[in-house]
Amino acid sequence: MAKATETTIAKQREAPGRVARLIANAPQEALREPPAPGKWSVVAILAHLAEDELSSSWRYRQMLENPGVALPSFDQEEWARRGEYAFWDSHEALEMFRLLREANVRLLAGLTAEEWQCSGVHAERGRFTVAELAFHMTEHDASHIEQIRRILDAAVGA
Repeated sequence: MAKATETTIAKQREAPGRVARLIANAPQEALREPPAPGKWSVVAILAHLAEDELSSSWRYRQMLENPGVALPSFDQEEWARRGEYAFWDSHEALEMFRLLREANVRLLAGLTAEEWQCSGVHAERGRFTVAELAFHMTEHDASHIEQIRRILDAAVGA
């Protein structure tokens, strides 16, 4: 278990830097242009990463404070619409993601083996533990990092 949590923490810690390196030299128009109608631009993905980290922050803390807590889901498209993700500043979105992730990594790094097993009941996914949520977030990161890479590769190739 200790090795798995160390790996999860390491992956979470490195994700904001991976995103930063991906977008470092990208022109603003490439970051703002959706790859297709109805799809998110890189800026919108960055805003989503930041706000999803906010949601995860709350979920971790709720599971630790109130094991077995009910965890509602959220409509990411509604959050994107209400949050006007397309209009965020890419640097501010990345910084928000980095800061929230840093706070979560600090929390996770201090957990005991028992605390990693605290759980909640997600409205769509059912029961899951802090460890499972943390691992899920590493996969979420990897998926969106690859999505950003594809969008920017296509924009540069265009």
